[in-house]
Amino acid sequence: MADLEEKLKAAAGSRRKLIFTDGVFSMEGDIARLPEIVALAKRYDAIVAVDDSHATGVLGKTGRGTAEHFGLLGQVDIITSTLGKALGGAAGGFTAGPAALTDYLTQRSRPQLFSNALPPTVAGSALAAVRYIEAHPELIPRLHRNATYFREQLTALGFKPLAGETPIVPVMLGETAKAIEMSERLLAEGVFVTGFGYPVVPQGHARVRCQLSAAHSQHDMDFALRAFKKVGTRLGLI
Repeated sequence: MADLEEKLKAAAGSRRKLIFTDGVFSMEGDIARLPEIVALAKRYDAIVAVDDSHATGVLGKTGRGTAEHFGLLGQVDIITSTLGKALGGAAGGFTAGPAALTDYLTQRSRPQLFSNALPPTVAGSALAAVRYIEAHPELIPRLHRNATYFREQLTALGFKPLAGETPIVPVMLGETAKAIEMSERLLAEGVFVTGFGYPVVPQGHARVRCQLSAAHSQHDMDFALRAFKKVGTRLGLI
Protein backbone atom coordinates (compact mmCIF):
# COMPACT_ATOMS: atom_id res chain seq x y z
CA MET A 1 0.00 0.00 0.00
CA ALA A 2 2.91 2.35 0.70
CA ASP A 3 4.25 1.70 -2.79
CA LEU A 4 0.83 2.29 -4.32
CA GLU A 5 0.55 5.60 -2.49
CA GLU A 6 3.96 6.66 -3.82
CA LYS A 7 2.81 5.85 -7.36
CA LEU A 8 -0.35 7.91 -6.87
CA LYS A 9 1.64 10.86 -5.52
CA ALA A 10 3.97 10.66 -8.53
CA ALA A 11 0.95 10.74 -10.85
CA ALA A 12 -0.55 13.80 -9.16
CA GLY A 13 -0.53 15.83 -12.38
CA SER A 14 -2.06 13.10 -14.55
CA ARG A 15 -5.43 13.58 -16.19
CA ARG A 16 -6.59 10.14 -15.11
CA LYS A 17 -5.32 7.66 -12.53
CA LEU A 18 -6.46 4.02 -12.61
CA ILE A 19 -5.75 1.39 -9.96
CA PHE A 20 -6.29 -2.11 -11.33
CA THR A 21 -6.15 -5.18 -9.07
CA ASP A 22 -7.34 -8.75 -8.88
CA GLY A 23 -9.99 -9.32 -6.24
CA VAL A 24 -8.70 -12.82 -5.45
CA PHE A 25 -5.22 -13.72 -6.69
CA SER A 26 -5.39 -17.05 -8.46
CA MET A 27 -2.07 -18.65 -7.47
CA GLU A 28 -2.22 -17.96 -3.71
CA GLY A 29 -5.96 -17.52 -3.21
CA ASP A 30 -5.35 -14.35 -1.17
CA ILE A 31 -7.71 -11.38 -1.25
CA ALA A 32 -6.76 -7.87 -2.32
CA ARG A 33 -6.66 -5.24 0.43
CA LEU A 34 -9.60 -3.49 -1.17
CA PRO A 35 -10.60 -1.20 1.73
CA GLU A 36 -7.11 0.33 1.74
CA ILE A 37 -7.06 0.56 -2.06
CA VAL A 38 -10.44 2.34 -2.15
CA ALA A 39 -9.35 4.73 0.61
CA LEU A 40 -6.20 5.65 -1.33
CA ALA A 41 -8.21 6.08 -4.53
CA LYS A 42 -10.54 8.54 -2.83
CA ARG A 43 -7.61 10.45 -1.34
CA TYR A 44 -5.81 10.80 -4.67
CA ASP A 45 -8.83 11.00 -7.01
CA ALA A 46 -8.16 7.68 -8.74
CA ILE A 47 -10.44 5.14 -10.40
CA VAL A 48 -10.56 1.59 -8.96
CA ALA A 49 -10.99 -1.40 -11.26
CA VAL A 50 -11.16 -4.96 -9.91
CA ASP A 51 -10.79 -8.17 -11.89
CA ASP A 52 -13.10 -10.36 -9.83
CA SER A 53 -12.82 -13.53 -11.91
CA HIS A 54 -11.91 -15.68 -8.88
CA ALA A 55 -14.34 -13.92 -6.49
CA THR A 56 -17.62 -13.78 -8.45
CA GLY A 57 -19.90 -16.40 -6.95
CA VAL A 58 -17.33 -17.05 -4.21
CA LEU A 59 -16.94 -14.02 -1.91
CA GLY A 60 -19.59 -11.92 -0.22
CA LYS A 61 -22.79 -12.96 1.48
CA THR A 62 -24.59 -13.35 -1.85
CA GLY A 63 -21.57 -14.12 -4.03
CA ARG A 64 -21.18 -10.64 -5.50
CA GLY A 65 -17.44 -10.75 -5.00
CA THR A 66 -14.65 -8.84 -3.32
CA ALA A 67 -16.54 -5.56 -2.98
CA GLU A 68 -19.42 -7.27 -1.16
CA HIS A 69 -16.94 -9.23 1.00
CA PHE A 70 -15.59 -5.93 2.35
CA GLY A 71 -18.91 -4.04 2.42
CA LEU A 72 -17.82 -1.86 -0.50
CA LEU A 73 -20.58 -2.48 -3.05
CA GLY A 74 -21.04 0.69 -5.06
CA GLN A 75 -17.59 2.02 -4.17
CA VAL A 76 -15.61 0.16 -6.86
CA ASP A 77 -15.80 2.00 -10.17
CA ILE A 78 -15.22 -0.91 -12.57
CA ILE A 79 -15.57 -4.67 -12.08
CA THR A 80 -14.48 -7.17 -14.71
CA SER A 81 -15.16 -10.86 -14.31
CA THR A 82 -15.75 -14.14 -16.07
CA LEU A 83 -18.70 -16.41 -16.76
CA GLY A 84 -16.33 -19.38 -16.96
CA LYS A 85 -15.49 -20.17 -13.34
CA ALA A 86 -17.97 -20.20 -10.43
CA LEU A 87 -20.86 -19.34 -12.75
CA GLY A 88 -20.76 -22.66 -14.51
CA GLY A 89 -17.55 -23.00 -16.45
CA ALA A 90 -18.93 -21.85 -19.82
CA ALA A 91 -17.31 -18.96 -21.71
CA GLY A 92 -17.19 -15.20 -21.90
CA GLY A 93 -16.90 -12.42 -19.39
CA PHE A 94 -18.13 -8.95 -18.62
CA THR A 95 -17.25 -5.43 -17.58
CA ALA A 96 -19.60 -3.73 -15.13
CA GLY A 97 -19.45 -0.02 -14.40
CA PRO A 98 -21.08 3.34 -15.12
CA ALA A 99 -23.32 3.49 -18.20
CA ALA A 100 -20.96 5.98 -19.87
CA LEU A 101 -18.11 3.48 -19.57
CA THR A 102 -20.04 0.46 -20.81
CA ASP A 103 -21.48 2.46 -23.72
CA TYR A 104 -17.97 3.57 -24.62
CA LEU A 105 -16.66 -0.01 -24.51
CA THR A 106 -19.52 -1.17 -26.72
CA GLN A 107 -18.37 1.33 -29.36
CA ARG A 108 -14.57 1.21 -28.94
CA SER A 109 -13.46 -2.04 -27.27
CA ARG A 110 -11.71 -4.13 -29.93
CA PRO A 111 -12.67 -7.54 -28.46
CA GLN A 112 -16.29 -6.33 -28.42
CA LEU A 113 -16.09 -5.12 -32.03
CA PHE A 114 -14.08 -7.93 -33.60
CA SER A 115 -15.19 -11.06 -31.73
CA ASN A 116 -18.29 -13.15 -32.21
CA ALA A 117 -21.02 -12.66 -29.63
CA LEU A 118 -21.60 -15.36 -27.03
CA PRO A 119 -23.73 -18.19 -28.41
CA PRO A 120 -27.29 -17.84 -27.09
CA THR A 121 -26.98 -21.15 -25.24
CA VAL A 122 -23.91 -19.85 -23.34
CA ALA A 123 -25.54 -16.51 -22.57
CA GLY A 124 -28.67 -18.34 -21.41
CA SER A 125 -26.79 -20.76 -19.17
CA ALA A 126 -24.74 -17.91 -17.64
CA LEU A 127 -27.90 -15.94 -16.88
CA ALA A 128 -29.45 -19.06 -15.34
CA ALA A 129 -26.34 -19.47 -13.15
CA VAL A 130 -26.65 -15.87 -11.90
CA ARG A 131 -30.33 -16.40 -11.10
CA TYR A 132 -29.57 -19.71 -9.39
CA ILE A 133 -26.94 -18.27 -7.08
CA GLU A 134 -29.30 -15.40 -6.19
CA ALA A 135 -31.97 -17.95 -5.27
CA HIS A 136 -29.58 -20.21 -3.32
CA PRO A 137 -27.43 -18.06 -1.01
CA GLU A 138 -26.68 -21.16 1.09
CA LEU A 139 -24.15 -22.22 -1.56
CA ILE A 140 -21.66 -19.56 -0.47
CA PRO A 141 -21.24 -20.66 3.19
CA ARG A 142 -21.25 -24.32 2.06
CA LEU A 143 -18.36 -23.54 -0.29
CA HIS A 144 -16.38 -21.91 2.51
CA ARG A 145 -17.06 -24.79 4.91
CA ASN A 146 -15.71 -27.18 2.29
CA ALA A 147 -12.57 -25.08 1.81
CA THR A 148 -11.96 -24.83 5.56
CA TYR A 149 -12.40 -28.58 6.05
CA PHE A 150 -10.10 -29.45 3.15
CA ARG A 151 -7.35 -27.09 4.33
CA GLU A 152 -7.53 -28.42 7.87
CA GLN A 153 -7.39 -32.05 6.78
CA LEU A 154 -4.47 -31.45 4.40
CA THR A 155 -2.57 -29.80 7.26
CA ALA A 156 -3.38 -32.74 9.54
CA LEU A 157 -1.89 -35.09 6.94
CA GLY A 158 1.37 -33.13 7.02
CA PHE A 159 1.00 -31.02 3.86
CA LYS A 160 1.50 -27.26 3.78
CA PRO A 161 -1.53 -25.60 2.18
CA LEU A 162 -1.43 -21.82 2.13
CA ALA A 163 -3.75 -20.27 4.70
CA GLY A 164 -6.61 -18.20 3.33
CA GLU A 165 -10.32 -17.46 3.16
CA THR A 166 -11.00 -18.61 -0.39
CA PRO A 167 -11.63 -22.05 -1.96
CA ILE A 168 -8.32 -21.83 -3.85
CA VAL A 169 -6.11 -24.14 -1.79
CA PRO A 170 -2.49 -24.24 -3.00
CA VAL A 171 -0.42 -27.09 -1.53
CA MET A 172 3.20 -25.94 -1.46
CA LEU A 173 5.78 -28.49 -2.64
CA GLY A 174 8.81 -26.36 -3.53
CA GLU A 175 10.26 -28.01 -6.64
CA THR A 176 8.51 -27.91 -10.02
CA ALA A 177 9.27 -31.58 -10.73
CA LYS A 178 7.57 -32.60 -7.48
CA ALA A 179 4.47 -30.56 -8.30
CA ILE A 180 4.14 -32.04 -11.78
CA GLU A 181 4.71 -35.60 -10.56
CA MET A 182 2.25 -35.09 -7.71
CA SER A 183 -0.37 -33.81 -10.16
CA GLU A 184 0.14 -36.76 -12.52
CA ARG A 185 -0.02 -39.37 -9.74
CA LEU A 186 -3.13 -37.79 -8.22
CA LEU A 187 -4.82 -37.90 -11.64
CA ALA A 188 -4.05 -41.62 -11.78
CA GLU A 189 -5.88 -41.91 -8.43
CA GLY A 190 -8.91 -40.08 -9.84
CA VAL A 191 -8.16 -36.60 -8.45
CA PHE A 192 -7.58 -33.73 -10.89
CA VAL A 193 -5.41 -30.91 -9.55
CA THR A 194 -2.97 -28.82 -11.57
CA GLY A 195 0.72 -28.54 -10.79
CA PHE A 196 2.31 -25.09 -11.15
CA GLY A 197 6.01 -24.31 -11.24
CA TYR A 198 8.39 -21.64 -12.48
CA PRO A 199 7.82 -19.27 -14.35
CA VAL A 200 4.09 -19.29 -13.44
CA VAL A 201 5.13 -19.05 -9.78
CA PRO A 202 8.52 -18.02 -8.33
CA GLN A 203 11.42 -20.47 -8.16
CA GLY A 204 11.09 -22.75 -5.14
CA HIS A 205 7.35 -22.07 -4.75
CA ALA A 206 5.90 -24.84 -6.93
CA ARG A 207 2.56 -26.15 -5.82
CA VAL A 208 -0.51 -28.16 -6.75
CA ARG A 209 -3.60 -25.99 -6.68
CA CYS A 210 -6.84 -27.43 -5.38
CA GLN A 211 -10.12 -25.63 -6.03
CA LEU A 212 -13.10 -26.53 -3.88
CA SER A 213 -16.71 -26.34 -5.00
CA ALA A 214 -20.00 -26.10 -3.14
CA ALA A 215 -20.97 -29.24 -5.07
CA HIS A 216 -18.21 -31.31 -3.48
CA SER A 217 -19.63 -33.73 -0.95
CA GLN A 218 -17.91 -35.00 2.19
CA HIS A 219 -17.30 -38.24 0.29
CA ASP A 220 -15.64 -36.34 -2.58
CA MET A 221 -13.29 -34.47 -0.27
CA ASP A 222 -12.38 -37.54 1.76
CA PHE A 223 -11.72 -39.45 -1.47
CA ALA A 224 -9.31 -36.70 -2.55
CA LEU A 225 -7.66 -36.59 0.87
CA ARG A 226 -7.01 -40.34 0.80
CA ALA A 227 -5.37 -39.90 -2.61
CA PHE A 228 -3.24 -37.04 -1.29
CA LYS A 229 -2.12 -39.20 1.62
CA LYS A 230 -1.29 -42.16 -0.63
CA VAL A 231 0.64 -40.14 -3.22
CA GLY A 232 2.29 -37.86 -0.69
CA THR A 233 3.57 -40.86 1.26
CA ARG A 234 4.92 -42.58 -1.87
CA LEU A 235 6.76 -39.42 -2.93
CA GLY A 236 8.15 -38.81 0.56
CA LEU A 237 6.35 -35.49 0.89
CA ILE A 238 4.66 -36.37 4.17
